[in-house]
Amino acid sequence: MRITRTITVDGTAPAAVYAYLKDFTNSEQWDPGTVETTLVEGDGGVGSKYHNRSVFRGRETELTYETVDLQPDRLVVMRGENRTVTAVDTMSIRPGRDGAGTVLVYEADFTFKGLAKLATPFMRGPLTTLGDDAEEALNRELPQL
Repeated sequence: MRITRTITVDGTAPAAVYAYLKDFTNSEQWDPGTVETTLVEGDGGVGSKYHNRSVFRGRETELTYETVDLQPDRLVVMRGENRTVTAVDTMSIRPGRDGAGTVLVYEADFTFKGLAKLATPFMRGPLTTLGDDAEEALNRELPQL
């Protein structure tokens, strides 16, 4: 199941958006479910691992995220996993219209595993709300960079 949001940020350069999103510990500020994200391995580059503690639908969950792709000022891809879900966050960054500001396309792709897979049809609503809340937080945080 995938959620996609497009966010236009006037006055903030792609390099600033990239630097902010590349540091996945910042997910505490823009990901509405995140309680805490800690870098546990690496230097923030490809292959770095993060411990993420989140709340979703009233339940606390923990995922291990790994930075799987970075393309300076253009792309950040993070992959999170635990025993019930794999989440891939793809953040595509490009200059805004006429080179001013930034356009961010945020995609979160969730694949449920095991018994959680049976709940997939019922997750559209909660995941849509999660996407709406992330979009609102990114619209709040990114202009401040």
